[in-house]
Amino acid sequence: MSLNFELIEQSFEQVKPQADAFVHSFYDNLFSDYPAAKPLFEHTDMAKQEQMLLSNLVMAVENLRQPDVLSEILQGLGARHVKYGALPEHYPLVGNSLLKTFEQYLGINWTDEVKQAWVDAYGAIATLMLEGAEYTPEEIALEKPAEDSGLAVALLEQSFEQVKPQANEFVNSFYDNLFSDYPAAKPLFEHTNMAKQKQMLLGALVMVVENLRK
Repeated sequence: MSLNFELIEQSFEQVKPQADAFVHSFYDNLFSDYPAAKPLFEHTDMAKQEQMLLSNLVMAVENLRQPDVLSEILQGLGARHVKYGALPEHYPLVGNSLLKTFEQYLGINWTDEVKQAWVDAYGAIATLMLEGAEYTPEEIALEKPAEDSGLAVALLEQSFEQVKPQANEFVNSFYDNLFSDYPAAKPLFEHTNMAKQKQMLLGALVMVVENLRK
């Protein structure tokens, strides 16, 4: 993929003077647009989380012209995010909120060209992070469900078994629904191998269900 380095760097420089407010607004947008994401941060120090996001954005932009360095960093970041509970389907939601925040802070400078530059950049970033996120059973099953947790493991297993014979159609429908309900997510997958992406999602689901009792 050919990224527009100049537009990405120039637009990021424009938001840098308001960097702290920018990352705060990002999480406001994420939690407002996707309320289901908020519980994932229930025990998180948000001030620290916002600074971590800012550092990652700075690191990504500063290394865009060094693809080998960027690849290594982002793949490592993707691996760590598995431990935080991140799944493949979370990436487009983060992308949508990031684009929305850039639009809010860049105002009239948020042109179609700048938007496309960031769509491409985030697509590349997400792809590299997902490559580094090896969803092993140990990483997916971070916490053992307590016996009295109320988690209906048997029902989850039984219902998942019912969709297994149509597993490929199921993940196809997931992305159809995602793109239908959130059209802004579609450009984030413009340069993605969707067949591989769907198999990655399916693999993650299978591992989650198979490790519910561990």
